[in-house]
Amino acid sequence: MKLVSQTITVKIKLLPTKEQASILNVMSKEYIAVVNSLISEMVTEKKSTRKTTKDVPGNLPSTVKNQAIKDAKSVFSTKIKKSKYTIVPVLQKPVCVWNNQNYSFDSTHIHLPLMINGKVKKVPIRALLTDKHNRNLDLLTHKLGTLRITKKSNKWIAQISVTIQTHENTGTKIMGVDLGLKVPAVVVTDDGKTRFFGNGRQNKYVKRAFKSKRRKLGKLKKLNAIVHLDDKEQRYMKDQDHKVSRAIVNFARDHHISVIRLEQLANIRQTARTSRKNEKNLHSWSFYRLSQFIEYKAKLMGIKVEYVNPAYTSQTCPKCSEKNKTSGRKYKCKCGFETHRDRVGAMNIRYAPVVGGNSQSA
Repeated sequence: MKLVSQTITVKIKLLPTKEQASILNVMSKEYIAVVNSLISEMVTEKKSTRKTTKDVPGNLPSTVKNQAIKDAKSVFSTKIKKSKYTIVPVLQKPVCVWNNQNYSFDSTHIHLPLMINGKVKKVPIRALLTDKHNRNLDLLTHKLGTLRITKKSNKWIAQISVTIQTHENTGTKIMGVDLGLKVPAVVVTDDGKTRFFGNGRQNKYVKRAFKSKRRKLGKLKKLNAIVHLDDKEQRYMKDQDHKVSRAIVNFARDHHISVIRLEQLANIRQTARTSRKNEKNLHSWSFYRLSQFIEYKAKLMGIKVEYVNPAYTSQTCPKCSEKNKTSGRKYKCKCGFETHRDRVGAMNIRYAPVVGGNSQSA
């Protein structure tokens, strides 16, 4: 096994006071304005800026200005110069960034230098750093990078870059993973071991229950209650994805899997099997989130993740390569091969063409 670095992003919900939220709002807009101004100057001069924090106007701490200069230089070199000035992005989403030497945290707060009345002051902002699984605190014990704060749907989120050293498994055992609705995930190893994960029926029952409650609250015009209910549903579904992804990666570890293969998700909503009763569930189901959870958890264990072309994976016979459509839960082929139809998808994903061509040999 060789030692490799994996970089992931840990997302933490912030609970700032009204005064802190106002300061973060002003600083985020100021930060993005500084970045855009520097980019504009570099495009005009067609060279990277040599400005320092003393040369950059703006009501921001010098450490934050320095990070804005780095971000502007990065956009200029990686996007604008490479496109030969045909692409000149204007950043619009407010954000503010601190490097890893300028923030700290404990179990309940993140401490940040903020601009208060024209002066820099390190302020503790309440943060939900722990959850029932202590995922965030475990990850934050590794090497920390930049901290980005953004606002999404009136919620403040801190995104911390974390670099983790892991031992990459250099073996050749491959496992295919098929994602779906009735069965959230089916996995098949290259020696035929199979496992079904999650409970699609239970998930759909829970979603129907939330939908019924929203309908009743809508008739009563309790909009705030609907928003809180939506948040509760999302937390439930996210927790289910965490549990399923953890179980899948643990299964891969226990069976000495070196490579997990997943479907490329660009067209999964069009290619996934659907029906009239599943249609609404299908378009609100977070296939992407589950695959991302599987990927980052696998990387933490040194297991490689590859994405494959999902075309015909659920129709092709793994034994004779004949294409067959199924009407029930059983897959039957003229050659005599018969199995659960979701298992067929996972079997074919094991050896389907890898997107980008960088595949592990089978």
